[in-house]
This record gives sequence, C-alpha cells and structure tokens, in this order.
Amino acid sequence: MLSVLIPMMIFALVGAITPGPVNLVATSAGARFGSLRTMPHVFGATLGYTLVVYLCGVGVGELLERYPVVLDGFRYAGAALLLYLAWKIASASPTTRLDEGEQQAPRLIQGALLQILNPKAWLVAITGISLFVSLHADPALYLLLFCAVSFLACFIGVGFWACAGQLIGRFLASQRAQLYFYRLMGALLGSTVITLFI
Repeated sequence: MLSVLIPMMIFALVGAITPGPVNLVATSAGARFGSLRTMPHVFGATLGYTLVVYLCGVGVGELLERYPVVLDGFRYAGAALLLYLAWKIASASPTTRLDEGEQQAPRLIQGALLQILNPKAWLVAITGISLFVSLHADPALYLLLFCAVSFLACFIGVGFWACAGQLIGRFLASQRAQLYFYRLMGALLGSTVITLFI
C-alpha cells in the first residue's frame, strides 16, 4: 500500500497547490482579510474537492465520460461563477485596518461551489481515480484512502495560497497598491475562464 500512497500523495498535492481559480480566490482573500478569515473558503474548497473525488470514485466519473454534455454544463456554470468572483475581486474597494472587519471574506459555500463547478477538479479527480483506485482489487478501500489524501492535500494547497496572500497583504498598505492588486487578481481569475474552454 505504501508503494501507492506516496505517488497518490504527490499527485494530490501537485493538483492542489498549482495555481487555479480556487487558489487565486484564496490568495486574494488572504491578502484582504488574512489567512484566518479565509479559512472558511479553504475548508469549503477542501470539502468540495473531496466530494468530487468521492463522486468520481463511485461512478459519476464514468457517467461524465459517457455524457460529456454534463461536464459542459459544469463548465458554463463554473465560468459564470468565476466571472462573478473575478468582478467582485477586481471591483473591491481598498480597505483600512478599521473597516476590514466589516467586510465579508469568502464563505465555506463559495469555496465548495467553486470546486464542484470547476471542470478541472473533475478531470483531475477522474485521472486520480483511474490511476490509484480503479486498478486495485479493493477499490472501496483505495477510494477512501484517495479521498483522505485528497482532503489533506487540498487543505494544504489552498491554505498555502491563503497564507501567501496574507504575506502579500503586508505590502499593500497604500490604497493604490490594493487597487492594483485586486484588479490584477480579478483579471487573473477571469482569465482562467479561457482555460475551461480550451
């Protein structure tokens, strides 16, 4: 089992820590609200991705491969959500330390929805299931193991970006720097929509 566990962990961590829409939102929120207030988003994204992995393991992945129109539906819904979040980030007002507490950081449900509607999450999960679960004599055991590894990797990966955002936030003391950063993050997040259709 150890010979499978190490590659499984590497696969899951690389998939979770590479830049993507969920991590861009975590970075932006970490810069604006701090990593602690961004934890609901991190936890929601982690739960959402673990659910995606589980669903792919119990057969939804095969259904998506058989009926790609369903994945297209996720793609359009995910693109709409990403564009909405990109607009919210890009149009965010600069804050001072006094009014930071009054603003709302991303919620758990937003992180979960962002993962569930992210076609990339489904494709990574389907790939992981085919590599680490489907080929074993006891797929139920390996599915639980892969879900646990995916949960941990996603929490670490998205949490890393929230902490990186908090570090970046320390350099955003001026309102002008905040505006530039929010617009850059919004543009980057909006540009990820293009990758959904390539």
